[in-house]
Amino acid sequence: MAESGVAGGPWSLTDHGKKAEMKLQANPYDLESWSVLIREAQTTAVIRARVLYERLVTQFPTSGRYWRLFIEQEMRNRNYEQVEKLFQRCLMTVLQIDLWKCYIAYVRETKAALPGFRAKMKQTYNFALEHTGIDFHSTSIWMDYIEFLKSEEYHGSYGENQKTLTIRKVYQQAITIPMMNIERLWRDYNTFEQSVNKVNAKKVIESVSRQYMNAKRSANECEGFTRGLIRGGTSVPLQGNLQETQQLQIWKRYIAWEKSNPTRTEDQVQLVKRVLYTYEQCLLCFGHCVDIWYEAALYLQRASEAGDVQHSERWSEEAAMLFDRATFGPHKNHLMLNFAHADYQEARLKFEKAEAIYTKLLDVKDIDPTLVYVQYMKFARRSGGIKAARNVFKKAREDSRSSHHVFVAAALMEYYISKEKAVAFKIFELGLKRFGDDPSYVLAYIDHLSHLNEDNNTRVLFEKVLSTMPPDKAGEIWEKFIEFEAGVGDLPSLLKVERRRAAALKGEENRSKDSVLLVDRYKYLGLMPCSEVELRMMGHPAAVKPSTA
Repeated sequence: MAESGVAGGPWSLTDHGKKAEMKLQANPYDLESWSVLIREAQTTAVIRARVLYERLVTQFPTSGRYWRLFIEQEMRNRNYEQVEKLFQRCLMTVLQIDLWKCYIAYVRETKAALPGFRAKMKQTYNFALEHTGIDFHSTSIWMDYIEFLKSEEYHGSYGENQKTLTIRKVYQQAITIPMMNIERLWRDYNTFEQSVNKVNAKKVIESVSRQYMNAKRSANECEGFTRGLIRGGTSVPLQGNLQETQQLQIWKRYIAWEKSNPTRTEDQVQLVKRVLYTYEQCLLCFGHCVDIWYEAALYLQRASEAGDVQHSERWSEEAAMLFDRATFGPHKNHLMLNFAHADYQEARLKFEKAEAIYTKLLDVKDIDPTLVYVQYMKFARRSGGIKAARNVFKKAREDSRSSHHVFVAAALMEYYISKEKAVAFKIFELGLKRFGDDPSYVLAYIDHLSHLNEDNNTRVLFEKVLSTMPPDKAGEIWEKFIEFEAGVGDLPSLLKVERRRAAALKGEENRSKDSVLLVDRYKYLGLMPCSEVELRMMGHPAAVKPSTA
C-alpha cells in the first residue's frame, strides 16, 4: 500500500500492521493484510482511522462491508456530518442490502427528535425499497417498514382508514416480490386483513393470492439457482482459482434465470429492473470481470432497442453510464471494453465521445497502442472517411510505441476501401524500411502481393528481404519463398531456391536436411507427403513431438 502512511511513512503503529503494509505494497488487493489494518483502525482515534478507511474504500469502492465499517466508526463518534457525506458517496453505487439497512438505522437513530421524524422515516423506507426492495434478502426492510406504519397513531376513522390502506398497499407490493421468508410475510398479511375486517378478509386475500403464489414459486427457484452463492464478496482482480470460477458460474446462472422472466411479468420495465439489479449485485463482487460489465451494458442496449420511446432513451443512457463506470473505473485501460464503449457511442452517432475514448487510451504511457491505432483508424474511416483514417495512421507511424500492424492495417484499408493499389504498395514499402527484419510484417506484405498475382514484385520482395534479414529470423520467409515457387514458378527455380535456403540455414540442421527440403517442396496447407512418424524421425520442424506422459 504505497500511500498507506502519512507523509510517506507507514500508517500502522504496530509491527504486525507494518508487515501488513509491506505486503500491500506488493499486492494492494491482499485482503488478509487489509483485515489486519482494519482491526487496528477500529481501536484507534477516528481522525487517524479515517486515513486508513479512505484508502480502503478507494481501493475497494464497491465493498458494502468496508463502507459500512467506515460509516459505523464515524457514527460511534457522532460525526454525523461525515456520515452523511459517506452515504452520499456510496449508497447509489453500492446496492448492498446491509449497507442500506445501516442507512435506515442511521436515520432512525439521528432524526428521532426532529418534528418531521415520521415523514422522514417514510421517505427513507420508500427510498431504500425503491432501490433495493427487489433484493432476495430485502424481507427485513419490508417487515420493518410495515411495523413502523402499524405503530403510527391516527385520530378519527378517516386517519385509521388511510393507515389501513397504506399498510395494505405495502403488504401487497411485498408479497409479489420473490424474497426470502416470503411465507412469513404472507402469514402476517393474512393476520392483518383478518384484524381489519373478518368478513372481507377472504375476498381481499384471494384477490392477491395468485401474485403471492407466483412470487413464492419464483423465490423457491431463486434459492435453487443461487445455492452456494457468496454475496457481498470483495471485488479483486480475477485469480482463476476454483472458488472464483464456481462463484462466477453461479452468478451467470442467476442472471440467466432473471433474464428468463421467472416472475412472468408483462411489465418490461420491471423485468429490466430486476435483471439490471442482479448484474449490479454481481459487479459488487466481480467488478474486475470484463464480460459482466459488457453483458450488462449490452442487455440495456438491446432493451432500449425493443422498448417504447420513453424507456428506450432511459435505458440507452443507462447503458452509456454503465460503460462510463467501467472504463473510467476498474477497466480504464482495458482495450476490449473501451473499444465496445466506443462502438456503442458511435452507434448512437456520438462521434466526439467515441473519438475521446481512443485518444484517452493513446494518452496512457505504459500500454502498447498498436491495436488502439488499428481500431481508431477503422472508426475514423467509418465516421470521417478515408482522409480521417489517414490522419490517424500519420499519428500511428510517428508513435515509436506502435508496431508493424498499423502499416498492414493502413495498407489493406487503402487497397480494399479506397481501391488505391499504389497507395497500399507505398505504405507496405514504407513499413518495410522500419520492419524489414520482422518476419510477421514481411509475411503480411508477401500475402498481400500474392493475392494480386504480382509474381515479379513478390520475387523482388523475397530477394530484398532475404538479403538483409538475419538467418535466425529468415526461416519462415524461406519456407514461404519455396511455397511461392512451388505454386507459380518452374522446377529449376524451385530447386535453386531450395539450395539457397539450405546454404543460408546450414546452421539449423532440421531446416537444411535434404529430406526436410523435400517435404517442404511437396506439402500443401495441412497436407504432408509422408506420415507423422516419418516426419518425426527425419526431424522435420512440423513434426508432432512424442508424448512424454
